[in-house]
Amino acid sequence: MPDLFDMKLRALRRDRAARAGPELFLFERAFDDCIEQIALQRQRFERALLIGCPDPLWPVRLARFADETDIRDPGLLFALRADGRTLVEDAWEPPEGSFDLVVAVGTLDTVNDLRLALRLTRHAMRPDALFIGALSGGDTLPQLRAAMRAADAVSGAAAAHVHPRIEAAALAPLLDNAGFINPVVDVDRVQVSYPSLGRLVSDLRSMGATNVLTARPRFIGKAARAAAIDAFAPRSHGERTLETFEILHFAAWSAKER
Repeated sequence: MPDLFDMKLRALRRDRAARAGPELFLFERAFDDCIEQIALQRQRFERALLIGCPDPLWPVRLARFADETDIRDPGLLFALRADGRTLVEDAWEPPEGSFDLVVAVGTLDTVNDLRLALRLTRHAMRPDALFIGALSGGDTLPQLRAAMRAADAVSGAAAAHVHPRIEAAALAPLLDNAGFINPVVDVDRVQVSYPSLGRLVSDLRSMGATNVLTARPRFIGKAARAAAIDAFAPRSHGERTLETFEILHFAAWSAKER
């Protein structure tokens, strides 16, 4: 069975966002929550792992809580700008028991085997270590999904335009099955108003979040594109379309040594 996501394309899309200047408002919202939750632990961590780093200042902020931070990102440019290395979360050989804090922001929703990615992360963690992060949830981009259905109705064929995403209720069991304990998942639904479909797509491009599905359509015809634009457009003059981004915040612990 072919991979759901094209990992090389995912890296290239993140590199494109890095070169153009990334749109960080959702990433910053997610990372801010992680920092707040880490601060509540009231402890100093020895070695942290940061997975996903579109802002090279994030490791500086983590330095308040960790003596040392390793940085990994799927995109080469994001990784290099933070003095880190690249990573595919379900295809790496993590050092066993190396980290007492792992922070993963904005990448786990585009891995081909999330179960394996979580198990590998658990393998890299020490006993009684904290795993915290955020990823995009299943209720993300409903207006874009509706617009793409309108495009498909015109073209006469359904196509995979928008990523499938994990539902909030499924994430805690996945963490549990990967060997984590006391998993907690919170849902943050962020509404953003857009004047047009093109403006939304521009933001997604600047986030490195456009379509990286292996089976993605290579092009959309003019009539289908027009249908999508019309379906997304606000119905009243002067209004904007409210789009929703669902962020799943999670935290869990590796088990203590017996």
